[in-house]
Amino acid sequence: MAGRGVEEAVRLALAGEVDAIVTGPVHKQALHQAGYAYPGLTELVAHLAGDVPGAMMLVTGRLRVVLVTTHLALRDVPAALTHERVLTVGHIALAGLRRWWGIAEPRLAVCALNPHAGEGGAFGDEDERVLRPAAAALGAVGPVPADTVFVRALRGEFDAVLAPYHDVGMTAVKVAGFGTGVNITLGLPFPRTAPDHGTALDIAGTGVADAGSMRSAIELAAQLAGRR
Repeated sequence: MAGRGVEEAVRLALAGEVDAIVTGPVHKQALHQAGYAYPGLTELVAHLAGDVPGAMMLVTGRLRVVLVTTHLALRDVPAALTHERVLTVGHIALAGLRRWWGIAEPRLAVCALNPHAGEGGAFGDEDERVLRPAAAALGAVGPVPADTVFVRALRGEFDAVLAPYHDVGMTAVKVAGFGTGVNITLGLPFPRTAPDHGTALDIAGTGVADAGSMRSAIELAAQLAGRR
């Protein structure tokens, strides 16, 4: 039912019958068992919208984080973190910041993969070999170590941070604004938002769940729809 609901929502958005869509948390294993072979709704919605290149942005307050890789085992991240992938996500992020936030010259930072941005190759070569050339091509700052880049973004130095893998980006957003974070799919012809948390089936029906992130998702979808 959840998968079919998303299909119908995207159909309505593409037909111009709605200006934006907001999706609730979904159980990924249940989606997979129902035949939706996508890592998450970001990839499913991008497929339904015409196989457009999409990217996942998380927002809380002034912090915006865009994930270069999403739902992967950590051991698989270095191989997926290619120069081309960083450029693709970076360009989607730049376009989204211009279109949806009206930022004429977005300031991007690239979060490093390794501790201390690799420390000159002592802790891995991905930062110098992959991320630094990609950051230069995007006109972005970085790679900046993960323990400082999000602080600098929160202080207003960057409009968005490209995070190399899921948890480094998600952790920053949830520490900065737990209960208010919003997931946005960039690259679509319409706004799509969602709360930045999962189904929490362990507390379903107990009356203790916090709806703050869902409210934030609905409010941001309305704001973005007004900027179309």
